[in-house]
Amino acid sequence: MTLPVQGPAVGGQVAAQIAVSVAAGVLDIEMCRPEKKNALTVAMYEGLTAALEEADRRPDVRVVLLRGQPDVFTSGNDLQDFLLQPAADDDHPAFRFVRTINSTAKPIVASVNGACIGVGATMLLHCDLVYAGQHAVFGLPFVNLGLCPEAGSSVLVPRMVGHARAAALLLLGEPFDAATAAACGFVSAVLPDGEVLAHARAQAAKLAAKPPAAVRVSKALMRRAFRAEVEDAIRTESAEFRARLESDEAKEAFAAFLGKRKPDFSRFS
Repeated sequence: MTLPVQGPAVGGQVAAQIAVSVAAGVLDIEMCRPEKKNALTVAMYEGLTAALEEADRRPDVRVVLLRGQPDVFTSGNDLQDFLLQPAADDDHPAFRFVRTINSTAKPIVASVNGACIGVGATMLLHCDLVYAGQHAVFGLPFVNLGLCPEAGSSVLVPRMVGHARAAALLLLGEPFDAATAAACGFVSAVLPDGEVLAHARAQAAKLAAKPPAAVRVSKALMRRAFRAEVEDAIRTESAEFRARLESDEAKEAFAAFLGKRKPDFSRFS
């Protein structure tokens, strides 16, 4: 059975399109806003966080499966919604979600098709097994929006690929394909688009059949050496991100995005 995780009303409408179901030890989280390319609203962040917290609380849940639709994972933040409910402090739902996915004790398997942009890509850094379709498109366009890396990506991406390749991904902010994502360590394997979800489900089922405590301990041990460093990066990035949101550069980038024009950063130093 699919249970909608409802968040607070935004503009008089329920904004959280997060569906959660549990079967055979796997808690399935689906982002369900395909008409907006699963752009994440504040309410959706609350739904994602609640689902991950539920997964860690429930003894019958051994694995989390995180997914979008067959043609989109998520295009990242819904900028209009984010501007209406800006991040005033670390308690903002977007930052709470990042801390929660980083600290989730149970393994997370992600199924990725289509757009996987911004926080869509950085949340994968906190998943354990990630499977992507051959036509999936990734991007870390934070600088292009006058912002900065988030979700620990300023530490995790250089750790994975080295400074030079991380600079290309995080400073240029250009889209990259599934093969590049695999080479950089964002994804575990690339598959034909139509096979991704079934494969991710099968891998989640394999994990769910293993000794659960052994799986959790092994996950924790693999992250132990850099856990404090990532937690510190998330805190520092969040503070810088909030400051950047108030910057003239970000205001110009957002106005250009919403106005469907090219931003002009020539007056900034």
